[in-house]
Amino acid sequence: MKRIFPSSFYNTVTLLGAAVATISFGLILFLMALELLSEQPKPYMGIIAFVILPTFLLIGIVLIVAGIIREHRRERAGKSHGLHLPSIDLNNPRHRTAFTYFSFGAIVLLMFSAFGSFKAYEYTDSDEFCGETCHEVMSPEFTAYQFSPHARVGCVKCHIGPGAGWFVRAKLSGAYQVYATTFNKYPRPIATPIVNLRPAQETCEQCHWPKHFFSEKQHINTYFLSDEHNTRWTINLLMKIGGGNVEAGPTSGIHWHMNIAHEVTYVPVDEQRQVIPWVRVRDADGRERVYKNSESSMSDEELNKFERRRMDCIDCHNRPSHIYRPAARSVNLAMSLAWVSPELPFVKSVAMKTLEYPYTSKQVAEDSIRLVIQEYYQSSYPILAKEKKADIDRVIEEVQKIYSRNYFPEMKVSWRNFPDNLGHMYSIGCFRCHDGKHVSSDGKVLSRDCNTCHTILAQQFEKGKQRVALAGIEYRHPVDIGDAWKEMNCSDCHRGQ
Repeated sequence: MKRIFPSSFYNTVTLLGAAVATISFGLILFLMALELLSEQPKPYMGIIAFVILPTFLLIGIVLIVAGIIREHRRERAGKSHGLHLPSIDLNNPRHRTAFTYFSFGAIVLLMFSAFGSFKAYEYTDSDEFCGETCHEVMSPEFTAYQFSPHARVGCVKCHIGPGAGWFVRAKLSGAYQVYATTFNKYPRPIATPIVNLRPAQETCEQCHWPKHFFSEKQHINTYFLSDEHNTRWTINLLMKIGGGNVEAGPTSGIHWHMNIAHEVTYVPVDEQRQVIPWVRVRDADGRERVYKNSESSMSDEELNKFERRRMDCIDCHNRPSHIYRPAARSVNLAMSLAWVSPELPFVKSVAMKTLEYPYTSKQVAEDSIRLVIQEYYQSSYPILAKEKKADIDRVIEEVQKIYSRNYFPEMKVSWRNFPDNLGHMYSIGCFRCHDGKHVSSDGKVLSRDCNTCHTILAQQFEKGKQRVALAGIEYRHPVDIGDAWKEMNCSDCHRGQ
């Protein structure tokens, strides 16, 4: 049989390498064709085609070269032709053929390697790679992301941003994450906040520019009590957003905190940045004022041991994409949209009870939600259970959806694990600093007055008169608790639902 390649090519190591390289190359081409023809991107196919198989292709090429070098060393040892270096004679048809094949193959492999490297880079930056590769680990974050206000913003836009420096840091961090996932070393749930996240001014402000925030924003919220009649009440708020556009006047409102004309620095003493005993405010003229929690027993020496963090967007907007909504908030929204019928007695209470039960898996949760809601109405309201069967089935479906988007028992994830600093209803939020206890040396206090951040324009309870005042009205708690709501945090009660 006529041999195409020189004799040094025909050895066990080189032939094994050639087989590995050829098979890998063929599989890559096949998977690329499948990806091009597929209507939906498949993350695992991308990993195999652009990450794993190119590695085997490279191993095959290394084996080919190693086998040829080994044969030439044997020749130098006098075991073969005695040639010290391979000789190429293009006048020799065999050599010319081998050189042509080798050159063509090298060019093809080089082009493919360049293309494959780019595709690998491109794929590691995709949302599918971030969210679906490690399915169990990232399932909570990816699911929440898909139903967030930033669902059309790529993961890397926030987690990496532009520039090679942060890209390298992200990939080095990702290498450890691959190790943690492979050997089951990751925490449950994934710890937040992310300590090495890029500053918000380099990511968030690419789209959200604080200098162009201005004026107020109206919020009309509908709530339901957990009584038999699911008593409805509404509150109309005017949020003082503020901003820093010089054409609109001085910096004001909530975004006064942002780095427009002020610099706010604080010291958190816990990992989730919920306990803040020290705050410093510096204005545009360089004047400083330090506020300390009057009830904190920590000395300056103890405070100096903790990180001083300059406040940016994510200190308040700490759940911009991965939002796990409290049961009460989700059920209130579903009821206000009539997805969950408010006409069903105690539906608010029953829905929240089924959502907050500590299930062991999503399948158990789905089955239990259906069983508990059905049995409750069949036993407590048997006639209504028959008449309103369609409404009850709709309730079951919506509660199951709420659970699937906000609870992940395998990763021990629920809204309780992740405080949301945007507001103060279910987490301490604004009251971390604005608690009326942070006092400066000259007697200034970080107020907890409701009107600091918003004005209540109107409030109405079902079958009651609407209270309206453009200048603002005093908040009235839906359940009579006296003045306790003025002295304690909302989350003290509402976090327990």
